[in-house]
Amino acid sequence: MIKKGSNVKILTGKDKNKTGEVIEVDRNNNRIKVKGSNIIKKHVKTTKEKKGGIFEKENFIHISNVAILKKEKKKEASK
Repeated sequence: MIKKGSNVKILTGKDKNKTGEVIEVDRNNNRIKVKGSNIIKKHVKTTKEKKGGIFEKENFIHISNVAILKKEKKKEASK
């Protein structure tokens, strides 16, 4: 099961073979956001609160296009 904070490897698309950490999960649409991958440019209009411009951010990837990397178990030093 893919959770926020899991490490995954991207299997298809422009970021193929990249690995990264899951930063957001959309369970209703079976999609996830991976840190530093599938970067898009978002045009934001200026408002009273925020300055506008072109921002880069991660976009969603379908869950079937990623594989979970196995967690390495930490060995605890016994005294």
